[in-house]
Amino acid sequence: MLARMVVAWGWLLGAIATEIVATTSLKLSEGFTRPVPSIVVVVGYVAAFACLSQALRTFEVGTAYALWSGIGTAAVVLVGVLFLGEGISPAKVGGVVLVIAGVVLLNLSGAH
Repeated sequence: MLARMVVAWGWLLGAIATEIVATTSLKLSEGFTRPVPSIVVVVGYVAAFACLSQALRTFEVGTAYALWSGIGTAAVVLVGVLFLGEGISPAKVGGVVLVIAGVVLLNLSGAH
């Protein structure tokens, strides 16, 4: 059972990582006018969903999706601020905190 959870977490973390790369590339594709980032978007999202589908063999869908979307959202905001020159504000920080709090609450409430 422990080995299965470790593998499932690996798939979920892979889904999160590839989704972050794909979403960042979506910004860099400039409306799909730049070929390389556009290809990364398509390959990244296909890989993200493939990894997520494998994680769903172990995780409940609500738990996996909450973790995937919550961690992905927080990470994309961080990438935007650190690497894409996007601004940060108290409202943006508060929004990310609320997303993370929602994920934690879902997991504590027995969503898994």
